[in-house]
Amino acid sequence: MRFLKYLGYTILVLLVMAAIGITFTIGWRPFIGPKARPLTDRKFDVTPARLERGRYIVENVAGCMDCHSPRDWTQHDAPILPGMEGAGSNIGLAGLPGIVNPPNITPDPETGAGTWTDDQLARAIREGIGHDGRALFPIMPYQNFAHMSDEDLASVVVYLRSLPPVHHVNPPTQIIFPVKYLMRAVPQPITAPVPEPDVSTPVKRGAYMITIAGCRDCHTPQDAHGNAITKLDLAGGFVLAGPWGNVASANITQDPSGIPYYSDVMFLNTLRTGYVGSRKLAAIMPWWRLRGMTDQDILSIFAYLKTVPPIHHRVDNSLPPTPCPLDGNVHGGGEGNAKPGASQ
Repeated sequence: MRFLKYLGYTILVLLVMAAIGITFTIGWRPFIGPKARPLTDRKFDVTPARLERGRYIVENVAGCMDCHSPRDWTQHDAPILPGMEGAGSNIGLAGLPGIVNPPNITPDPETGAGTWTDDQLARAIREGIGHDGRALFPIMPYQNFAHMSDEDLASVVVYLRSLPPVHHVNPPTQIIFPVKYLMRAVPQPITAPVPEPDVSTPVKRGAYMITIAGCRDCHTPQDAHGNAITKLDLAGGFVLAGPWGNVASANITQDPSGIPYYSDVMFLNTLRTGYVGSRKLAAIMPWWRLRGMTDQDILSIFAYLKTVPPIHHRVDNSLPPTPCPLDGNVHGGGEGNAKPGASQ
């Protein structure tokens, strides 16, 4: 009896310690599901202004069709396969913890989003909760879109509703254990209004555009756990491997290892043509999306980039990939970077 009593105490202590450990580390969301606000019956009014603004954001800024449409990656401008805009795809990015298949977001009622409510779409876009209540894998950039104003969100939903319905079954996303549970802790409900951004100066406008456009998602490298290395903000080195080849994102800070030689005209031409002088950008760099942005928005992004602290980080896809001591990745020019704390 004494043994059973001690055993019971031991089990109780272990359970308490486990509960404390979970509370102060990963939290309980992986076990009980993501935070999600209740859905509402709101419906966004369709107006010409919203249709036009939504088209602009979806097709040229936010990159919705980058992932939700199959593309021909053998072409420089990675065109969408004919008749398949918004029909869903397989991202094809190597190194993901599973298979990510962005769904069909056209209004097709059987295979797409035709039966989803406006608020189901809105919640998925800005809060990372799918129409069925599950947490979306964070490659869906809802953490960026959380900064999208209410009016821009309404415009995006209105435009997505206007897409031609495409009957196309896309396989479900399959994320491996334990990531499929851990990612439940990421979504955060948005219950307060998100006002229009302050775009009173080019830099402020650029800060909004660069967030919605997701520039940091690729141009800031990630560690082995998929977390952005913030000390290398926009300094490149994130390796993107897929049907477009194996490339590392460029350093776009003003350090000599980045793009200090760019002028406004050169930045515009690069995003309009996909070429830096005579050098062709890799197809995964979505210049083919960003080229549709207005001159004002493109130049505001450049104005913002010029305010980012310069970071010395050499990334050169023309060189053989070598280990980089700064970001822990293997990319061209990696060995030419100094170890953290070492003199340059």
